[in-house]
Amino acid sequence: MIRALASAWLGLLVMAPLLVVAAIAFAVPDQGLPPFRLPIIEGRWEGGNESWGVLTADDFYLAALLRSLVVASATAGLCLALAYPMALGILRLAPARRPLVLALVVLPLCIGFVLRMAAWVGLLRDSGLVNQALLAMGVISAPVPLLYSSTGLLMGMVHSYLPFALLPLYAALAARDMRLEEAAADLGAGPFTVFRSITLPGSAAAAGAAFLLVFIPAAGEFVIPALLGAPDALLAGGAIWQEFFTARDWPLAAAASMALLAVLLPPLALWQRLGRR
Repeated sequence: MIRALASAWLGLLVMAPLLVVAAIAFAVPDQGLPPFRLPIIEGRWEGGNESWGVLTADDFYLAALLRSLVVASATAGLCLALAYPMALGILRLAPARRPLVLALVVLPLCIGFVLRMAAWVGLLRDSGLVNQALLAMGVISAPVPLLYSSTGLLMGMVHSYLPFALLPLYAALAARDMRLEEAAADLGAGPFTVFRSITLPGSAAAAGAAFLLVFIPAAGEFVIPALLGAPDALLAGGAIWQEFFTARDWPLAAAASMALLAVLLPPLALWQRLGRR
């Protein structure tokens, strides 16, 4: 009974909307409300592939998708590189202090998302705190254009998605067998050798899952690129938003959404497999 209710719930909230988007992807634009119509004439399906033709013929959408994958990969890689030392550092604390530090890591997620990104706009602008601090330390002689750049975009993305990489990695490292690392240290292995030969292989599955847990949602992100990224470097999420709400070409936007989903399905399946391990 419980399994049937869960299946019905998932079908209602996941499969039904997905089928609606898939149907819209094969519709044709229309001036009415909603701005599309299904190409059904006298009970027969006529056409409906125009949006897919535009999607495959125009390099604009392919470039946006590739930029999204590059940004998502860089974000996931940076989050993983930061999550390892953070997780190992937290595990070196006294057990009574760890919950507090983990709560501080998760605390930014409790603040409004748009408010956090607005704070990053204030930090990264030419007169913001980051440039003022660098000028005061003599590192730079003129403000560095951080806002509306790839650097600012990655800073905002890493800030938003770092907890999603840290928490699963912390759980895996907390469950590891410390006796292996202690034995390696007793035999003369240095800290880096211990990490490279024991800690890293033992947490590889968790690291892969953490990478994908960041990569998958980051590939479809559109709010952070819109607020912090370069205006001329549109990502897939921004292109879909533009087609939905600016051009009001719902069939093309739906086709782009299904294409992005198709690209993310293999990483999603891999993430589920790593999660089971």
